[in-house]
Amino acid sequence: MTTVDKDTLQRFIFENAAVRGELVEISNAWQEIQARHNYPPAVRAVLGEMVAAAALLSANLKFNGSIVMQIHGDGAVRLLVVECDAALRVRATAKLAPDVAVPEQASISQLFNAHGKGRFVITLDPQDKVPGQQPYQGIVPLVGEDMATVIENYMLRSEQMDTKLWLAADDKVARGLLLQKLPRNSNVEGQVRQATEEEDLETWNRAVSLASTLKRDELIATDIATLMRRLFWEETLRVFDPAHPEFHCSCTREKVGDMLKMLGQAEVDDALADLGSLSINCDFCGKHYAFDKVDCARLFAGGSTVDATAPASGTRH
Repeated sequence: MTTVDKDTLQRFIFENAAVRGELVEISNAWQEIQARHNYPPAVRAVLGEMVAAAALLSANLKFNGSIVMQIHGDGAVRLLVVECDAALRVRATAKLAPDVAVPEQASISQLFNAHGKGRFVITLDPQDKVPGQQPYQGIVPLVGEDMATVIENYMLRSEQMDTKLWLAADDKVARGLLLQKLPRNSNVEGQVRQATEEEDLETWNRAVSLASTLKRDELIATDIATLMRRLFWEETLRVFDPAHPEFHCSCTREKVGDMLKMLGQAEVDDALADLGSLSINCDFCGKHYAFDKVDCARLFAGGSTVDATAPASGTRH
């Protein structure tokens, strides 16, 4: 029986320094995300880099919830969405502008920022909200010619934290490296530091310099254990137990029903008059949900749709 390698996120810190790092490689989940879509190569590359970045940032969540990363574009691509929770369960999708060709080597600006209106959004969404609590959302202009630079600019602007990222993806794998310079008063996994601020800065600059030798082709072709040895073999690192990202879609019939209720009864009734029934596919996993007139009547009467007509889908979750 063949053993399938798990997708892996590896956290580490530089001993006696306020610098931490993470490496991630996502293959199985990335294949699952692509299974129902045929994205152009340039879109696929950016979406894969966002998947790797979302896992890297989610690994440091201090609450039970999710990070949702979005690019709202005004070019060939209208929307990219990646969601990853604290357990590293990830899903992602893209929406392209209709009838617009996507160049194979398109830049971030060409894809999303053709008229300067592109936006990058990160939402931190706790699962167990107190009454009245809203998700935290940061919105910044789409600044940068690659995904790593866009996120670095966001982190510096919104989180005031020095963060460096190296990201790459093809149709097989998405990989990434994150380095962060932590505040002097931070407590990292019980680490007791004696280094001065100048020594912390020296370690940070050295780590970034070493990681900056990493090229995209090398990141694509090399597993993360080899990358760690190759980049930081002279450094003293503390390496933690690995975590394992996986694909997971949280769509349910109840959530789709809630979406229909948000549209309003008049709009839903008009759609039913034209179509007879509503057929809705999840953009993330492709699961199909069917709502007929009886289902929709129950929705607006306050009834449950869970045991109404079952979704016509061969997809298992």
